[in-house]
Amino acid sequence: QVQLVESGGGLVQAGGSLRLSCAASGRTFSSKAMGWFRQAPGKEREFVATITWNGSTYYADSVKGRFTISRDNAKNTVYLQMNSLGPEDTAVYYCAAGRVGSTWFGGYDDWGQGTQVTVSS
Repeated sequence: QVQLVESGGGLVQAGGSLRLSCAASGRTFSSKAMGWFRQAPGKEREFVATITWNGSTYYADSVKGRFTISRDNAKNTVYLQMNSLGPEDTAVYYCAAGRVGSTWFGGYDDWGQGTQVTVSS
């Protein structure tokens, strides 16, 4: 089991940037696929991005070209760099750890508590 703690959320104006971090405990981080999901009020949790253990990445169409997922295995941390933010990006962002990269939330075993991102227009 991996424990995950997100940070870096906050309030930003439209067009701005934020970088989310997700710190993981445990010695198995480097073998895990890591994902970011988000959930806006009244909406289902949706896939944002994933990165496999060897660095392959995949993005939701809605964030492609604006968001970048990366990982630092030496620091047991995964990042989500978010640029050109818009009000539609407002949500609670969650990181997750799983065995393979997946766009489906059920493909992940461990979840963080989430961090709020609010984008003002």
